[in-house]
Amino acid sequence: MGIKVPGTDVEEEFVTDETLKRRGITWSIGFNADHLDPKPDLVVTTGAHGGLNNPEVLAAKKLGISVMTHEEALSAITFGKEVIAVCGVGGKSTTSAMIASIFDVAGLRPSFAIGVGNIPSLGAPGRYDREGKIFIVEADEYAVSPGVDNTPKFLYFDPKVIVVTNIEHDHPDIYPTIGDTKTAFKKFFEKLPPDGSLIFNENDTNTIDIVNSLNVPKQKYSKENLDLNVPGEFNQLNASAAASAARFFGIDEGKIKDGLKKFTGTKRRFEKVKEAKGVIFIDDYAHMPNEIQVTLKAVKNIYSGKRIIAVFQPHTYSRTKALFAPFAESFSYADVVGIMDIYASAREKKDDSVSGRTLTEAISLYNEEVEYTGDHERTTKWIREKMQSGDVVITMGAGDIFKIHELLK
Repeated sequence: MGIKVPGTDVEEEFVTDETLKRRGITWSIGFNADHLDPKPDLVVTTGAHGGLNNPEVLAAKKLGISVMTHEEALSAITFGKEVIAVCGVGGKSTTSAMIASIFDVAGLRPSFAIGVGNIPSLGAPGRYDREGKIFIVEADEYAVSPGVDNTPKFLYFDPKVIVVTNIEHDHPDIYPTIGDTKTAFKKFFEKLPPDGSLIFNENDTNTIDIVNSLNVPKQKYSKENLDLNVPGEFNQLNASAAASAARFFGIDEGKIKDGLKKFTGTKRRFEKVKEAKGVIFIDDYAHMPNEIQVTLKAVKNIYSGKRIIAVFQPHTYSRTKALFAPFAESFSYADVVGIMDIYASAREKKDDSVSGRTLTEAISLYNEEVEYTGDHERTTKWIREKMQSGDVVITMGAGDIFKIHELLK
C-alpha cells in the first residue's frame, strides 16, 4: 500500500520476528515518546503492553496523532473487499490459512491477515492485493484493549462470510462464563448481511445453541476425507470448513483440492521442527484442554508405537485456574508429561493459588509419569535426560515454549 511501518515491542523474541526482518520492517525496543519522532501519521496499538494505556499511545494522543486499535486498523484495510472472517476458540489460524491457499491457487489474488508467525506455502502470514476482491481475516473474540475497552475484536469487522470452527470457554478475564462467550459470538454472527453465510461445525454443541436462535443465512459443515499435507482429524475438519467457504464463492472442486494440497501448515501449528538422534520434535500452539487432547491424539495416531513426551507451558493464570480440572485430564494420549511454569500475561497479576506445580499434581491423578519442569533451562535439561531414540517430543502452549527447540540445538 506504500505505507512505511516501523514499530515498538518488548525485547522478548517472538515468532513473527523472522517475517518482519525478511520484509525489512524494523522495530525499537521499549515504549516511550521518543519513538514518535519523526511524527507518524497513525499509531496502531494491540491489546498487549497496556493497549490504549501504552505510554506511546498516551503520548500520541497528546501530540494529536491519530490512534487506532489493531482491529480498527485492520478493518479499515479491508474496506472495499468482501471479508471472510474465521472465528472460533481453536483452529481459526489454520482454517484461515487453508482458505487463503485455496483462493490463491484459484487465481483470485486474496488479501489475508492471519495470526501466525509464517505460512510457508503462501510466503507470509499477511498480504494485501489491490486487485483481489476477497480479504480473509482471523477474527479474534478477545478484547481490543483489556480493562480499557473490552469490545470483542471481531465486532469491528463487517464480514460477508463467517466461518466458526468451535466455541469454548476461554479468556475468563474477559468472559467469566461460557454464556458471556456465547453472547459475544452471537453479536458477531448477527452482523452478517442477507446475502452472506454463517458456516458452522454441525457437531459443535455451543455453536449449535447460538445458531438455532439466529435468523441469518447459514450453512453447516462436517468432516470430509480430503487429501492433505497436514496430519490429524482436526485438520480434516479445518479443511472441510475451508472447502465450504470456497464453495460459497463458486470455486470448483479441482481448485479446492489443489489449494488444500498446496497447504503445508503454519508456524507453531503441529510444526515438525526437527528430527535428530532418532527423536522427532514437534511444536504446537495448543493451549486449551480440548486442543491439547486432540493434538496428542493425532500424534499418537500418526506415530503409532512411539513413546510420546509432551511438554506443556500453561498460558495465563486466569485460564489455567478457570480450566484447571479439564487441563488435568487432557494428557491421556501422552506417555511422559512435563509441565513448565505458567507463562504470565502482562495484563494480569500473579495468582499464587495456581502454578505449574499444582497443575502437575492434578495431572498425576491421571498420568503416572508427569513432572514439574519449571523454566526453559530446566525443561531443556529434563527433555535431554528423558528422550530416547524412537521418541516423539511435542512442545505445546501459547507462550514462549517454542524457544525450547533453539536451546535443544
